Amino acid sequence: MVLHVEQVTAWMYQTNDKIQSNKDYLSSLDQAIGDGDHGINMARGFEAVVSTIADTSYSTVSEVLQDVAKTLMSNVGGASGPLFGTAFLKLSMGTKGTEEVDYSTFVESMDQAVAGLQQRGKAEQGEKTMVDVWSSVAAYLHQQDDFHPKTLRKIASSSMEETKGMIATKGRASYLKERSKGHLDPGSVSSYYIFTSLADSLEGKE
Repeated sequence: MVLHVEQVTAWMYQTNDKIQSNKDYLSSLDQAIGDGDHGINMARGFEAVVSTIADTSYSTVSEVLQDVAKTLMSNVGGASGPLFGTAFLKLSMGTKGTEEVDYSTFVESMDQAVAGLQQRGKAEQGEKTMVDVWSSVAAYLHQQDDFHPKTLRKIASSSMEETKGMIATKGRASYLKERSKGHLDPGSVSSYYIFTSLADSLEGKE
């Protein structure tokens, strides 16, 4: 299975739908352990993403992902803009030079995205950040020989749920120390929506 421009644009539309539908939920998660504006910020960012890609024609997956990255960086407030923007920028760089993206190329670009997130956020897996979902998904992809949407959803879901039992050591949530335990990390939940949307687009869901 390969990723082509139409699938990636569908991926972004579906991500936007999920983010918009869950905007208030994301903000309520953030009110518990952060600034309380994660849902508003992500909704604004992905609304701008679909507006951008709707008005642009693309010949490569990399071009789409580059626009996604730039749009998120300039429209999402707080730490989320640079972090999600970095992840998509690294995906864009890793998929450059090919009209369609095969599985191994996508896996390699996911490794670059995780490395970019770790460097930008100074975070490792297990610190209750979006890295927990991205690194788990990347590790899962390495164990497969092709995209398996159903299992991709499960990995994204389980890695998101695992953040509930973690104590935050990065970001605003780290100020709460032990009290951050028992709450889902908002960035991980947004990341879960991103990867379930990828699974949907791979299955051709509208």
